[in-house]
Amino acid sequence: MAFRPQRFSLASSKSSMTWGSHESSPPSDRSSVSSRPSFTSIQSMYSISLPSPPLSPSYNSASITQRKLRSTAPPPPVFQRLPPEIYDCILRQLTILHDKATSMSCETCRLRDLCALALVDRRWDRAVRPQLYRRVYIVGIDSPLQAKKFRMKSDVRLKLLRRTLRERRVLAQHVREIKVPRLQPDGEVVEERRLSLVASLVMVCPNLEKLVGFYPVFGHNFDRLTYALSTRTRLKEHVWIIGENSAITGRSRKQVPPGLMDVEQVDRFLHLHDAWDSLSTLFLFSHKQGVLERDVFVQTLRRLPSLQRLCISNFDMDDFDDVTLQTLPPLHSLRLQDLEGVTFWGLSEFSRTRSSQCIRQLSLIHLDVKYLSAISNLLLRLTSLQRFTLVQESSPEVVAGELVFQPVIASQHLQYMHWNILLPGSANENLAKSIRAGGFPSLRTLRAPSDHDGLLQMVCRPRAQIIQPSDKYSKAYRAPNESNPDNPAQTLFTARKQAQRRIEEARKSASFRIVIEEDGIVQEVFDIEGFMGTVGSKISYTLDSDVPGSDNALIDLPDLVDGSKEVAPRDGCTGMWNASHHAGKKWWNHTERYRYHPIDLQRFF
Repeated sequence: MAFRPQRFSLASSKSSMTWGSHESSPPSDRSSVSSRPSFTSIQSMYSISLPSPPLSPSYNSASITQRKLRSTAPPPPVFQRLPPEIYDCILRQLTILHDKATSMSCETCRLRDLCALALVDRRWDRAVRPQLYRRVYIVGIDSPLQAKKFRMKSDVRLKLLRRTLRERRVLAQHVREIKVPRLQPDGEVVEERRLSLVASLVMVCPNLEKLVGFYPVFGHNFDRLTYALSTRTRLKEHVWIIGENSAITGRSRKQVPPGLMDVEQVDRFLHLHDAWDSLSTLFLFSHKQGVLERDVFVQTLRRLPSLQRLCISNFDMDDFDDVTLQTLPPLHSLRLQDLEGVTFWGLSEFSRTRSSQCIRQLSLIHLDVKYLSAISNLLLRLTSLQRFTLVQESSPEVVAGELVFQPVIASQHLQYMHWNILLPGSANENLAKSIRAGGFPSLRTLRAPSDHDGLLQMVCRPRAQIIQPSDKYSKAYRAPNESNPDNPAQTLFTARKQAQRRIEEARKSASFRIVIEEDGIVQEVFDIEGFMGTVGSKISYTLDSDVPGSDNALIDLPDLVDGSKEVAPRDGCTGMWNASHHAGKKWWNHTERYRYHPIDLQRFF
């Protein structure tokens, strides 16, 4: 039987587009196939199909079931849907809990809490890691067990941190602040080995901004730590403690300044500041007759374009004097302390310079300003001044024969004043009269530890109690003799005791009496106790210290560099912050360490 070719027909499309002027075939049944050939069916082979027809009912029911199952699935954890800002807010609050003065925690406990958060999930790990390495504080001595475990003799934590940052450069990018243990007495030369170790740690952190708690003496000799810090372009603050140099001391016996520093020493010190375009805070202290000549002062400050806060202390009159004072750049905060070369004339001339108009915080400590007119010129001409500190032994007086009008001293924008004249004189009286005459309309806080007659306390807002609960444990508070003529300096405990005694004496006398009469007969009589102060005054009288628990009102260099508490802590932290952990004491217990609280250099101004 011969093979007979057969003609096949194609299923006609429901809607198709054909070539030429031919029209599309009429719609046919969706489930049937055309049994007779047609020209339109052949054309449908070359037609462009439109969107597919609706799906079958069985397919629709399956997709609906999948959507229902998807909608009933458990949502992701809430922490996976939070923005990064919420994580940062939680971590900031955790840091506040650990850093506040009343906290029983330490830096080790804070790091443990951060590590526990980092183990929750990857989102928490990404949020915690920058905070974990942004501020690295290594406080106190190392644990003997840790030294035995890693077979190291000393500086175990420093070496482990350096190894971690070297192996993981991404973590080193997050480091902004490093605290190194201060284990030697103040002013003592640090070992070269330890300086090199800290220097290698600084070199690993390219974005370092602060090195706190470790301020070695610089004797105009090369050391690796100073060089390492000079290469950090984002450094924000630095503390120079200029020490004695044998070569400079030898030249000072044969010649007079200037010229005690040789060319190499001057160039080395100046070039250390070349990369510090971001430096905003600079401290210059002279330790044991450290020398830094006038020209070096001027050229150094000119190399710091971002400088805003400057502290200069304990330099000889050949190094810093009235002429050097006039060359200071525009600053926001300035502290001048124990400078023999600065006089009342230099301060008056400085108030006329253009750079002084930017000063908001000014501290004059032990400059022995003789005349009140110099202080009056400063407060009157520094229109941006908001905080003013004056500490000296002798009382600045009015020039004899000078015509005086009240207020003698005045400032329209001053908000805070620390006034401490150790020896009695007319300065406190003139200040009290100036306040009563409206010379300080914006003043809100006045701290006067040497308020001999209570004149300054009288012009401030009355207080019910100024003594603090911790004062009863002070030796100065229990001492029978409150004042010592040989030592005019008063402690804050003594000052608070005297102020509290004035308050209690004022209560013994009635300020006014209320008499209630009924039909001419006296029914009740009330005596209102007296008070110490002026009702309606906006000024708050305070005797609190800059450093909590300190006996001195003002913060000073020993508060910044003292490391004795780290070596032998009393009632330090042993990990009790995490004592509720289910793993027990073996997990949370650690070597007793000092509860270190960072000192903000802003407190010095």
